[in-house]
Amino acid sequence: MKGTLLKKKVFRYIVYMLPGIVLYYLLPYLEPIEGKTLQTISTRLCVVYIIGCILLCINDLLLTLLAFYNTKDKQRSRPMKGLVQIFQVILFFVGGIIIVSVLINKSPNTLFAGLGASAAILMLVFKDSILGFVAGVQLSANDMLRIGDWVQLSDGSANGIVLEITLNTVKIQNWDNTISTIPPYTLVNTTFKNWRGMQESDGRRVDKSIKLDMSTLKFCTPNMLDRIRQEIPLLKDYEPTDGTMPTNAQLYRFYIEQYLSSHPLVNTHLDLIIAQREPTQFGVPIEVYFFLTDKVWNEFERIQSDIFDHLLVMVNAFDLKLYQYS
Repeated sequence: MKGTLLKKKVFRYIVYMLPGIVLYYLLPYLEPIEGKTLQTISTRLCVVYIIGCILLCINDLLLTLLAFYNTKDKQRSRPMKGLVQIFQVILFFVGGIIIVSVLINKSPNTLFAGLGASAAILMLVFKDSILGFVAGVQLSANDMLRIGDWVQLSDGSANGIVLEITLNTVKIQNWDNTISTIPPYTLVNTTFKNWRGMQESDGRRVDKSIKLDMSTLKFCTPNMLDRIRQEIPLLKDYEPTDGTMPTNAQLYRFYIEQYLSSHPLVNTHLDLIIAQREPTQFGVPIEVYFFLTDKVWNEFERIQSDIFDHLLVMVNAFDLKLYQYS
């Protein structure tokens, strides 16, 4: 904390304040040059200078606390920049009122009372800040968004990593390295997908279909079963249940399940589903649903592509054909 205070130079405005304080107390002892008017103006300017130094010192202290907060790994998931910006707005707003009251020699309470009558105008001026603050509280309280999350907006305006969450904006770096700036209240009022759950889970889902030519489905003959057992090691111990003769599509689905269960990068503790879906004019879909342990985008795409290359090639071993529209 001490190093952060020195790095942010919090104490510099305290040093800057000292000449103003000294001059303020010396002014009454100086001989008036132009009467009391110049002395009064100089006194007020000294007070304004001291107040300005105090405001800047408090502002630097807020930024220092924010920087110290962000150094804690456990706290990075809950950004406080928007809250600090709220305090900055309040600080300089109140400080500005006090400075004006000193310059015009009026009580700050009088100015605040006058501002109460113009509350509607203030609400209009600070509309985005107020909406951003409320939305930021909702995002933080419900743990909807964190810095580093991969988010995807339903309208396609952003799809990437959250870089910064402030009072008025959420900065998202898209996968094409462009930056999207989204108001926080937009994220509260519209739907968006946060991929944090996938990143923190034990696997990333793969859900694809292999479409078989319906005309190639048939029952397996004993000779065909023997051939498949000899040619495919994963099925060497396969035995039909209850003495029934399986279809080649049924045998192919069993092979897919065995292949994925033995794959070192498939998480077998999560769902692994191989199912035939309703036939359509585009063939018989075989849904292949499983989770890969490697969740990094490029590796994930490479591994699942290799798996489906293998499964597509193995179709012919079961006397099946893929449906391909001609």
